[in-house]
Amino acid sequence: MMFTLSSEQTDLAGVLHGFLAAGKTDLSSLGLDEVTDPVDLVVVFEELGHHAVSGPLIESLAVLPALGAGPGSVAFPPHVPHAVEADRYFLVEGDTLREASPTAELQSVDPGRRLFSVSSGPVIATDVPAARAFDLGVLTCAAQLLGLGRAMLDMSTAHVLARTQFGKPIGQFQAVKHHLANVLIGLELVRPLVFGAAVTMSPRDVSAAKVAASDAAWQAARVALQVHGAIGYTAEHDLGRFLLQTRALRMAWGSPSMHRARVLEAL
Repeated sequence: MMFTLSSEQTDLAGVLHGFLAAGKTDLSSLGLDEVTDPVDLVVVFEELGHHAVSGPLIESLAVLPALGAGPGSVAFPPHVPHAVEADRYFLVEGDTLREASPTAELQSVDPGRRLFSVSSGPVIATDVPAARAFDLGVLTCAAQLLGLGRAMLDMSTAHVLARTQFGKPIGQFQAVKHHLANVLIGLELVRPLVFGAAVTMSPRDVSAAKVAASDAAWQAARVALQVHGAIGYTAEHDLGRFLLQTRALRMAWGSPSMHRARVLEAL
C-alpha cells in the first residue's frame, strides 16, 4: 500500500527538517503542540526520530494534548510505568488523570532519556480518553523509530562509501550491499503500516505498526554498528546517540511482545 503525503504535510516535514538540521532545539517556536491529526503527528515524529531529538516528546506533543493536559511527562501503567524527565508530571490511572510527583530516578539505557518513578497526586480530570491517548503514544513512538532507522541507514550508507579496505570502498562489497538493502526493505515496508495505523487508529493497526517499526529500527541499528565497527560504540560518534535511543524506544510504550499479543487478541 502506498501512502502519499499532502502538500501541507510535505511542507511540515520540510520545515521541521530544516529547523533541526540547523541545530535549533526550541521546538516551541514551531507550534507543534497544535498538531493533533494522527497522520500529521507521524510526519512530525518521523522527522524528530531522524534527528534523534531527546526529551518527553511523545508525552508533550501527542499523549498529554489528547488528555487535555500538558506539556510535561506522563506515566501510563502498566505498560508505561515510569515518566521521562520533564518540568511537570502526570499519571493516568484507568480513565483518571492525576498530577504526579517524581520520587526516584531510575537507570535508563539512554542517558538522554532519564526516567523517574512517580507518585500520584490530586485528580485533574476523570473520564479522559485514556485508550486513544495510549494509542497515540504507541503510534508516535513507532514513527520516531522509523525516523531513527532512516537516519542510521543514511549514516551507514555514507560510511561505507567513505571507508576503504583492500583499496576500495567497503560499500562495493556484495555482503555489505545486501545488509543495507535488507535494512532499506524493512524500513520501506514499515512506512505504510505506520501511516495506515494513523488513518485507522485501531489498536490492532497501531500495535502492528509498533512491532514492525521496532524490528526495522533494531535491524538498522545492528547493521549500522556492524558496518561502522568499534567506532560505533564510542560516545564521540553520532551513531551512539541513535543506537541508544532506538534501544530505549523499542521497549517504550509497550514491548514488542505486548503488542504482538494485542494484535493476536484482535484477530
